Amino acid sequence: MKKTLIIITHPDIDNSVINKKWLEELEKFPDKFTIHQLHKVYPDQKFDILAEQKLVEEHDHIIFQFPYYWYYGPALLKKWLDEVLTHGWAYGSKSIFAFRAKKVALAITLGLKEEHLQRGTPLKFNLKDLTTPYEALFDWVKADYQPLFAYYGMTFEPSEEWVERSVPLYLDFLDRFNPVTQQ
Repeated sequence: MKKTLIIITHPDIDNSVINKKWLEELEKFPDKFTIHQLHKVYPDQKFDILAEQKLVEEHDHIIFQFPYYWYYGPALLKKWLDEVLTHGWAYGSKSIFAFRAKKVALAITLGLKEEHLQRGTPLKFNLKDLTTPYEALFDWVKADYQPLFAYYGMTFEPSEEWVERSVPLYLDFLDRFNPVTQQ
């Protein structure tokens, strides 16, 4: 069975609500998911580039899980993308295009409600607009970029029931993303 690589980037996972809950649920399925927490593996933020590239090469399905704030993901995710997606490995005229045909998607949590992120609202943009840089990046490296999963409203509905409601939605998204793991 081909496992899905989940690259989790959260600067404070221990105090997280949703991302921590998702992590706990993912850990129940080690046969389906390879969990890779960037802040835990690299507290000094110094990547082992070859190890990171090897991890990507070993998986055909990759999820980037993170909280979305200030109109982007955590700084360590940007640093990972900048440093791991090297010329010749991920892109370039003589590249091996290591992401070629790998299914890639985002799984993000947001404090805002979904209706706040719509064109015509004071924030002006919807989530698809705001995540276009990720889509463009993964298109550039020839990945098979898939629609994202978003769970909204952390700022407004942090009840235990609301958090629990997110779990089956996320797990269902992951099963649809990599149907092989359902077997």
